[in-house]
Amino acid sequence: MTGLLREGLEANLLRNSHAQVVDTLGREIVAGTIAEGDILPRDEDLAARFGVSRTVLREAMKTLGAKGMVVARARIGTKVTSRSRWNHFDSDVLGWFLDSGVNRQFLHDLFQIRQTIEPFAASLAAEKAGREAVAAMRDHVREMAEAVDDKAFALADLAFHRKILEESGNPFLFSVGGLIEAALLTTFRLSSPAEKDETQATVAAAHGLVVDAIEAGDTEAASVAIREVIGFGMDRLLDQLD
Repeated sequence: MTGLLREGLEANLLRNSHAQVVDTLGREIVAGTIAEGDILPRDEDLAARFGVSRTVLREAMKTLGAKGMVVARARIGTKVTSRSRWNHFDSDVLGWFLDSGVNRQFLHDLFQIRQTIEPFAASLAAEKAGREAVAAMRDHVREMAEAVDDKAFALADLAFHRKILEESGNPFLFSVGGLIEAALLTTFRLSSPAEKDETQATVAAAHGLVVDAIEAGDTEAASVAIREVIGFGMDRLLDQLD
């Protein structure tokens, strides 16, 4: 085995070990198995649990710290922070929340931030989107209307909303695409519009109204139309939880 190949394999092993530690501890923190305010076990104990070196463990703690989930305290140890300090825009954190099970408060908070971000993005898209962008949006709406299964509908729906963010022209808005994806994944896990032909047609048509407003350059109508889309999705989810 060449030196370069050996180094590559070792680096890959370190990345996998690091990811395993981050993923396992992140999930346990989100699920409450490790509670807010808890002090994590000593480094040697965690290293033994995961079968990793202290170097890998330290890097994993740095990653969780960057997500706002833990903080190192001198002579105390690594402490789990309060939930309000976690980076809820982080794709890993969102994924751990989704996998741990969602409740009404989580859904309310998730859709509330969507109602803050996406209407503004749609209004900007109405100012800036050109013919090709509008045509792409209409293609996504058509794909939603013609989807034959949940996966096809979900992919078209996600592509539509990401296109809106992209056409806002604001890279900060586009960077929150993971948040939109998490909201849509939650929707499809509980209730996909593709399960019923009538619902599928209604949802696709509502998205079509957003495109109509963007094509017309009507910023207010675009904002209102996408609020209706988000609100409809929220109502369907809450119905599933009742």
